[in-house]
Amino acid sequence: MAEDLFKKLVAHCKEYGYVFPSSDLYDGLGAVYDYGQYGVELKNNIKKYWWDSMTRLHRNIVGIDSAIFMHPTVWKASGHVDAFNDPLIDNKDSKKRYRADVLIEEQIARYEEKIEKEVSKAQKRFGEKFDEALFVQTNPQVQEYAAQKAKLTERMAKALNDNDLEDLRQIILDYKIVCPVCGTANWTEVRQFNLMFATEMGSTAEGASKIYLRPETAQGIFVNFLNVQKTGRMKIPFGIAQIGKAFRNEIVARQFIFRMREFEQMEMQFFVRPGSELEWFARWKESRMKWHRLLGFGSENYRFHDHEKLAHYANAACDIEYRFPFGFKEVEGIHSRTDFDLSQHQKYSGKKIQYFDTELNESYIPYVVETSIGVDRMFLQILSASYCEEDLSKDGKQDSRVVLKLPPALAPVKMAVMPLVKKEGLPEKAQEILEMLKYDFNCQYDEKDSIGKRYRRQDAIGTPFCITVDHRSLEDNAVTIRYRDTMEQERVPIDRLYALLKEKTDLGDLLRRI
Repeated sequence: MAEDLFKKLVAHCKEYGYVFPSSDLYDGLGAVYDYGQYGVELKNNIKKYWWDSMTRLHRNIVGIDSAIFMHPTVWKASGHVDAFNDPLIDNKDSKKRYRADVLIEEQIARYEEKIEKEVSKAQKRFGEKFDEALFVQTNPQVQEYAAQKAKLTERMAKALNDNDLEDLRQIILDYKIVCPVCGTANWTEVRQFNLMFATEMGSTAEGASKIYLRPETAQGIFVNFLNVQKTGRMKIPFGIAQIGKAFRNEIVARQFIFRMREFEQMEMQFFVRPGSELEWFARWKESRMKWHRLLGFGSENYRFHDHEKLAHYANAACDIEYRFPFGFKEVEGIHSRTDFDLSQHQKYSGKKIQYFDTELNESYIPYVVETSIGVDRMFLQILSASYCEEDLSKDGKQDSRVVLKLPPALAPVKMAVMPLVKKEGLPEKAQEILEMLKYDFNCQYDEKDSIGKRYRRQDAIGTPFCITVDHRSLEDNAVTIRYRDTMEQERVPIDRLYALLKEKTDLGDLLRRI
């Protein structure tokens, strides 16, 4: 059921101008996508929500935009040249390649699904008297699934931390994990694969030097730490935010735009005194979770997930996960990166990267707490949460609609202006209204087809408000505004439209509640 819903969402994205396969004219390019006319607007609105929440709400956070191409030693210092690998395994029958840890995580997710299924059955059986917490703690079947999940999770974490590729393969064999395509367990050995794209920079083959497309945006922040700190006269604690493209040669790139080879990140590195990083880590966890939940998709659909395996540079790491149609998956990571990055760049560059703390009267290399979101994942999460199929059948008459219940502040088109008919002065009046509002809101004019079809079309792209100009509008200077989510209609004077739309679609309203 969830899989069918996800397929419908993917098809909807293409049909209504949100996301297209890249190079679609030539049958596409694997795991690369283009954003259509509505997709780019939604994506830009997501980025603005994040950017303003970082740089406007915090006087000690500023933004930069660093280059995609960086000196190759940057990636040696960061550890990406030697350690940016995924454990890959091939199925000999299907010839398909998978990440070993992802195969195991999917097995762990199956235990979670079994637990949820037992809980759902009990909920139906006991109704309002059902105590979910007590049921989970006492039901033998649920306890068995939970124990199996914990055992497998612990074993995988140990294998990953020890870089034990043999045991990763053995886990797959022990748990009878099969290829999703052919259904066999005829696996190769597990081996490491570096994810960075390499290219050459230079005018001649002899003079060209090997460089990399950046696999993350964070290093552009770290190498600019001193530039920003000095020119901005920044005092610890302070943060540097950035939005930009990153590139990873993902072998297992699937689930639409959830995992791609070219993607966009929103990252903020927050520099703090050594010893205070875990306190800041906890504060940023709560702050970031609140930012997500304010979009109104249900607190129960978000959760924290502490990392079983910490990256070599981290002393704490946590993901914020959202319940996608294909299960809980990461949308944002919060990491305490210690002083690893700045220390490494100090070591490899031979230049001092330290901060003189006037309160302590000493110099030190700051510690870092990172928040990192994949813009594309965030985009998919919002679309997944907003996509609805509604049965509107009434009095034996069949009717339905597909609607994107996007938060109005993020919706690509804020409102559509529609003349009831294409004559008798109504189009001219509608154009006047459009001209009045277009400087402050992304508006659309629509006069084709019946008014009902036009409403459905706007529902499908997520337009929160439709303004209909009818014959009365020429007399009373008022219009009918139709609300997307409830389909209710209200008569509103034209001179009140600006204030009403400003109130309903204001991004500042979200920011004030953070």
